[in-house]
Amino acid sequence: MHTAYIGLGSNLNQPVVQLNQALEALANLPNTILLASSSFYTSPPLDGSDQPDYVNAVAKIKTALEALELLAALLKTEEKQGRVRDGKRWQARTLDLDLLLFDQLVINTASLILPHPGILFRAFVIYPLLELDENLRLPGGTPLKIQISHLKSPNLQ
Repeated sequence: MHTAYIGLGSNLNQPVVQLNQALEALANLPNTILLASSSFYTSPPLDGSDQPDYVNAVAKIKTALEALELLAALLKTEEKQGRVRDGKRWQARTLDLDLLLFDQLVINTASLILPHPGILFRAFVIYPLLELDENLRLPGGTPLKIQISHLKSPNLQ
């Protein structure tokens, strides 16, 4: 079984409900166990645009799915919950599921980059990850908690 961390985010159509439904969907993936989920955090849009604040969390799972299979399942879950992908970045969304870490796998392909490139710069990812495992290390052995000092402004609630 693989250990994976999934980032969850929503700022449309009752974000807390969206995240709870997504957690339920993760728990119901085949050969997958939802081990834990972080608290919900509120943060402004990354690009500073005029859209609702996001509600974010991180889930920790054990799964027999391989990384690309899990990614496909996450994309399907987003679609089921009304996520529309039209090629525009940083727009409001019903649900965003990001595969953040998958064991200690390092991969860089057109469809998947692990660890997720946003981990090191996003307080709404780092704090929930550390809530789940305060000793979490990135592939290569770097402790995640040292990244907190590099964040410009957490701006989380």
